[in-house]
Formats: sequence, C-alpha cells, structure tokens
Amino acid sequence: MSDTAIAASQTGNGNASPSARALNAVKSRIVIIVPYLWLLVFFLIPFVIVFKISLSQSAISMPPYTPALDFSGGLSGILQQLSQLSFDSYLWLTQDALYFNAYVSSLTIAGVSTVLTLLVGYPIAYGMARAPATLRPTLLMLVILPFWTSFLIRVYAWIGILKPEGLLNQFLQGIGLINEPLIIMNTNTAIYIGIVYSYLPFMILPLYSALEKMDYSLIEAAQDLGCTPLSAFWKVTFPLSIPGVIAGCLLVFIPAVGEFVIPDLLGGSQTLMIGRTLWNEFFNNRDWPVASAVAIILLLLLVVPIMIFQHTQARAQEQDR
Repeated sequence: MSDTAIAASQTGNGNASPSARALNAVKSRIVIIVPYLWLLVFFLIPFVIVFKISLSQSAISMPPYTPALDFSGGLSGILQQLSQLSFDSYLWLTQDALYFNAYVSSLTIAGVSTVLTLLVGYPIAYGMARAPATLRPTLLMLVILPFWTSFLIRVYAWIGILKPEGLLNQFLQGIGLINEPLIIMNTNTAIYIGIVYSYLPFMILPLYSALEKMDYSLIEAAQDLGCTPLSAFWKVTFPLSIPGVIAGCLLVFIPAVGEFVIPDLLGGSQTLMIGRTLWNEFFNNRDWPVASAVAIILLLLLVVPIMIFQHTQARAQEQDR
C-alpha cells in the first residue's frame, strides 16, 4: 500500500462522522458490559439472595424462614428492618464444631485431590504436547470423551469397581495379588479416586494449552549449556507451565471443596464435607438461614484468597515492567 493510500485511510478514520464514532463507542462498551451482566445475574444476585436468607430467622413455614429486608415497605421500612437483622446463624457456626470440622475436612480433601490430580494430569498433558501434531486432536478428544457421559453415571460406575466384590478386587484376587478384598468403598481413598477421575480433564486442558505453546528450542538450549533433561525440565519447562498449573489447580480445587455427589456415593454417610453439611441443613433440618450462612462462609473462603492472589500477581507484573 502506498504512503498516499495510508495517509488517506488515516484521514478517513480521523474524520469519521459523529454517529459512526458513537456507534463504535457503544460496541466497545457492550463488549465490556456483557461479562459484567453475566456476573451480576448469575453471581451477585444469587449471592445477595443467599446473604439475605442467612440474616433471617428460622420458622415453621414455607419458605422456612422469616424474610429479611423486604423492599416493599420503601426506604423507611428497610431502615426499620436493619435493626431486626439476625446474625444468630453465623454465631451458631462458631459454637458447633461440626461446621469447623466440615470446612477443614473439605479443604483438606480438596487440597490432596488437587495435588493428586496435578501429579496424574501433568505427565498426560506433557505427553500430549510433545506428541506429533497429527495425533494431538485424537488425544485431546480422548481427554474430553468422559464429558459425553453423565457425571452421575461415571461416579456410579466406580461403585461397581471399588466395592468389596467389585471388578478391582476380583481382578487382584484373580491374579493372586491379594487374598482378601480391599476395603476402599466408604473411605477417603474412594473419594480421592472419584475426584481425581472426575476432574482430571479440568487439570489436563489448561496444562496442555500452556505446554503446547511453549518453545521447545529453549530446552535444547538449556541442554546445550550443560543441563540434564531432568534439570532442564525443572528450570525451563515447569516454570513456563506455571500459568497452566495455577489455572488447573483452581479449576479442580474450587468445585472439589463443595463437592457433594462423590463424597455421598463413594465416601458413605460418615464422610464429613461441607457439601453434605449444606445438603443436610437445607433438606433434612430445613434450617435455611444456617445453610445460607455456611454457603456464604464457604464462598468467602474460596473467593477472598483468589482475589488476594490475583492482586499480588498484578502488582508483581507491574513491578516487572
């Protein structure tokens, strides 16, 4: 393109009509507004509703609580209701050790499951990234393939595998490796197996995305400078894949903390996790204010550290610049 044509193009863009500039400004704002609207509808509004319920009092009615902050009375009615808000549900959580133990157990199980998922998923993602380009789509499809089956059916399948008379014990006894069935069902081991299996694709996909984009000539350069393959991995490959590691760990850890189906089916009735505690409070005890308080505390335990981490990362990036 000649210099004259470029100048004419720049002049045309600079002399755009006010209506065209206004239309472009509206389009750019819509692109920004859409994700905020999504968060408002599917996160902030439900959060406010649950928070309102947590400040209510339990009642034998439908719904089973006395509504708090009824906006139908206008501003004066809201101000009058502020003095009637109840924090008894939050105080109850501090008085009963059940909830503290449930939080600790959930965080522990989710943390261990996330580490195990990373240990299993990283070699798979690394192998996929180093595979021939023609084979990668097939490997990626095999990772996504479990999503084509119902999550509940996949968890039920593990019951048939892990129970004392299940396929795993039959196989181990058939090859003579064990004499008595292993007791895996209704233990934390079964929960770890179920979580790792169910959430493994969420770990593999971001890891694969980070590793697939990496320039592997850097590893060759490190080896030319005297690094062993293992040393080159820890000094080059792993640091460059840390964004994928962080994304995968968050995608596994956050839903695993509030998991209900896997602990309920594989862990048995004695498993203490916050998801099961929420279920009991909502549907068995029908104590919606306490259940809402449990959910709010769980949300804060997950969101606040992530926000602090993101803020720290942003400040570190600004300092690097």
